[in-house]
Amino acid sequence: MRLATYNIEWFNALFDDAGILLDDDVWSARYNITRSDQAVAIGTVLNALDADAVMIIEAPDHNGRRSTVTALEGFAALMGLRARRALVGFTNDTQQEIALLYDPDVLSVVHDPIGPVTGQPRDGDAPRFDSAFRIDLDVDARADVVRFSKPPLEVAVTTAGGTRLRLIGVHLKSKAPRGAATPEDAQRISIANRRKQLAQAIWLRARVDAHLAAGDSLIVMGDLNDGPGLDKFEHLFGRSSVEIVLGEGEEARLFDPHAQHALGRKFGTMHSTSRFYLSDRKCYMQALLDYIMVSPDLHQRGPVWRIWHPFDDPACWSRPELRDALLAASDHFPVTLDIDLGS
Repeated sequence: MRLATYNIEWFNALFDDAGILLDDDVWSARYNITRSDQAVAIGTVLNALDADAVMIIEAPDHNGRRSTVTALEGFAALMGLRARRALVGFTNDTQQEIALLYDPDVLSVVHDPIGPVTGQPRDGDAPRFDSAFRIDLDVDARADVVRFSKPPLEVAVTTAGGTRLRLIGVHLKSKAPRGAATPEDAQRISIANRRKQLAQAIWLRARVDAHLAAGDSLIVMGDLNDGPGLDKFEHLFGRSSVEIVLGEGEEARLFDPHAQHALGRKFGTMHSTSRFYLSDRKCYMQALLDYIMVSPDLHQRGPVWRIWHPFDDPACWSRPELRDALLAASDHFPVTLDIDLGS
C-alpha cells in the first residue's frame, strides 16, 4: 500500500465557488504559473504517485459557499485519479483545509475525532482538535489557551483486507513574524509563534500517546512547518516540534527516517521536502517540513519512504514531464510511504 502527504500551494485558487476547476491562462496564485499549467502539473504528480491515499495539505476551502469534497472529487475525476474520493474533517477559515483523497476500492475511511470538548475534560485526555488546549506557555503560573488554526484530520482507516489503522493529517502553524514593523517586533512575534507551535505539538503528542497506549497502528503525516535546526528559536526552547511529536523511548517513539537523519546531523547533506524563493537574496532555500511518522508496530513492517524531489530523486529527474510538474505544482514535494499491511 502507498500513502502520501502533499502540500499543494494555493490549491484553493484553482476552483470557483461551485468547485469547478478554473482551467484557463490566468495567472495562478503561484508565481509566473497559469491556473491551467498548475492544475495539469498537480494532476501529473498525483497520477505519478498512484497512491492509495494522499493527505492533501492546503486543500481547497470549505465554507458556506465552497466544498472541499466537491472540488477534490471533481479534480480527481477530471485527472483520472485512482484516489477519487475525498474526506475532510474540522474545517478552518484559512482557505487551506486538510483533506484525504483515497481509493474507495482499497480503503474505507471515516473522520473520527476523539477527545473531550473544552469544558468537559477527563483526566489524562487531550481535548478534541477543534477545541482548546490549556498550557502555561511562558512560565507565569497561568494557563494559556491554544487553538489549532488548522485542526488536524483524524481518520479511522480499514483496508479491503480488514486491517485497521489511524491517520492524523497535520499542518502546524507557521512561525513567520507577519505584521512585524521592527526587528524587535519580529523577535517578539517569532517567540510567541514558536511557543504556540510547540504547544500544538505537545497537544498532538498527547493524542499520539493515547493511541499508542491503546495499541493502535498510527501514522502522523503532513506539514509540521518545522524541523531540527530550522531556526534559532529552537535553541531558545530546547527542541523542535518535530522532536516533540516523534516522542522518546523505544516503545513510544514514532519513526520517520528523514527526521531521524536530520536529528543526527549538524552539517553535511540534508533531506528537503520544500523549495522557496528568497526574493531579497535572489536564491532558493530548501527545508525539511513534511513528514510521515509511523508507530513502532508499523515500523517493524519495513516500510519504505520516498521524497519526490526533482533534484534529489534520480527517477524524478529522469522523467522531464514529472520533473517539470513537481516544480510547477507546488513549493512542496510529496512524501510517500510504501508499506505491506498484510491481508
